Amino acid sequence: MSDIVMPQLGESVTEGTITRWFKQPGDAVQEDEPLFEVSTDKVDTEVPSPESGVLSQIIVQEGETVDVGTVLAVIGDGAAAPAAPADETPAPVEEAPAPAPAPEPAPAPAAPAPAPAPAPAPAPAPAPVAEGRLLSPLVRKLVEEHQLDVATIPGSGVGGRITREDVLDAIDARDGAGSAAAAPAFEPATPTNTWTSQPSAPASPAPSPSAAAPARPAARRAPSPAVAPVVPGSGDRVEQLNKIRLLTGAAMVASKQAAPHSITIVEVDYEGVEKVRRSVREEFIAEEGFSLTYLPFISRAVVDALHEFPHMNASMGDGSVILHDEVNLSIAVDLDYEGLLAPVVRSAHDKRLRAIARDIRDLATRARSKNLGPDDLAGGTFTLTNSGSFGTAIVIPIINQPQVSIMSTDGVSRRPVVVTDEFGGESIGIHSVGNLTLAWDHRAFDGAYAAAFMSRVKEILETRDWSTEL
Repeated sequence: MSDIVMPQLGESVTEGTITRWFKQPGDAVQEDEPLFEVSTDKVDTEVPSPESGVLSQIIVQEGETVDVGTVLAVIGDGAAAPAAPADETPAPVEEAPAPAPAPEPAPAPAAPAPAPAPAPAPAPAPAPVAEGRLLSPLVRKLVEEHQLDVATIPGSGVGGRITREDVLDAIDARDGAGSAAAAPAFEPATPTNTWTSQPSAPASPAPSPSAAAPARPAARRAPSPAVAPVVPGSGDRVEQLNKIRLLTGAAMVASKQAAPHSITIVEVDYEGVEKVRRSVREEFIAEEGFSLTYLPFISRAVVDALHEFPHMNASMGDGSVILHDEVNLSIAVDLDYEGLLAPVVRSAHDKRLRAIARDIRDLATRARSKNLGPDDLAGGTFTLTNSGSFGTAIVIPIINQPQVSIMSTDGVSRRPVVVTDEFGGESIGIHSVGNLTLAWDHRAFDGAYAAAFMSRVKEILETRDWSTEL
């Protein structure tokens, strides 16, 4: 008998949701045959069976979210009778909460500490470990981001554990509920709502007189919105944010709160790049099966510049900056407006222009067809996001944590420019010109370093003989 466990689906993924079982108890399974499908906040992927045998038991059902390493099913040598999952479930539960003793010294006394009437206000502080419940890092992050009280969230996971779906359902219920009865459950979170922590400070003094009457919960509810609530009109349609949008939003808010974002922009004359693109257009399509865009040229220039500016190819640590030896280039891919993924071109520093173009094409195709694996999304050291196809002028991106910088490539258009010939003479020419925008973490370096890096990227794009790489 062998246990099938939730695999590690990327370096930053701590849990996964079973979305589909391809086999049922009693079915024969071959090694490397797809056994189940798992979904995380980063990727949906099919997981193959590690060995051949008969699926004896399914422990974690479809729709359940569990931590990495949790036992999902059992594969045996023979057609073992499928035992009732309800009876067998406690076995893995005993293993999953094994680390529970560590969180036991939870600040349980924190609730009695504020004995006065405003006692409910500090409630969110012990929320992640309330009632001794163990939370995964992702669940804890969502709870803290949305200032929820875990004591009010029913757990649907193994042994009553709170899963990501439970937290998201609680967020949906809170945001969609208009009844006064639902307000007290989430009321303690309002004073320190991380989504409005900056603007809420000046808003607090105004309602403070009414808040002085602790016996009236309605008075404490007044300061919760940072701005006046919007009442939908008769022709308006209200759409609840889906789970992908909530997770993306939480990640973006966390990045903006953690990193002091600064911006550096340069204008690039792509005329040399454009001439090479035109000269090889038909041949490249015939050989590769796709068009050669500006993005591979920009990627190649960025990779070379990163070697000269190692603090750009870095991640923030705990009071430190980790300078990466390899350049693993994350390429942001839009999923038809339904989400965003950033698969990684690995060891980009070892690849020339054509190879980088192939990798970008392959990753984008697999991202849109949901065929990326967890390793395709892990380990990025610098991110490129491209909205130039929409003709944008300047897009200011948000850093992909824990990286320290991200570059946006904007639209390229034909513009009049001053052209200097070899003798110093000047004339007006029509060239292909566009902007590059770098968002960077001011904790890692200063503006002069960012400007020098962008100047180097611009120089490479404008002066290199790109025909030698094609």
